[in-house]
Amino acid sequence: MDNELQDRHCKPCEGGVEALSHEAATAMVGQLEEGWALSADGKEIRRDYSFGGFYQTMSFANAVAWIANAENHHPDLELGYGHCLVRYTTHAIDGLSENDFICAAKIDALGA
Repeated sequence: MDNELQDRHCKPCEGGVEALSHEAATAMVGQLEEGWALSADGKEIRRDYSFGGFYQTMSFANAVAWIANAENHHPDLELGYGHCLVRYTTHAIDGLSENDFICAAKIDALGA
């Protein structure tokens, strides 16, 4: 998916701004690759990636870590043999921000 989000960069968020509404978050999920899901409360997006084995999973997790450090916006990761669950939320605002979607789009660009 050609996505302008992957070309953007995260802006620091220390709170003091409103989280995206459920409607806005739903629209932004539509800009991501298939597989991303919005939580029922609209405060988190997640996607579970599957791989052929542990090495591939860890390679993907390391690529996600590189993106997170470059953007200074970090997901919660749950790793197991052959899968990596990526969950994004902006903790400082107890909900979703554009940063979550920027990072998700950059992960989509990995082609996993």
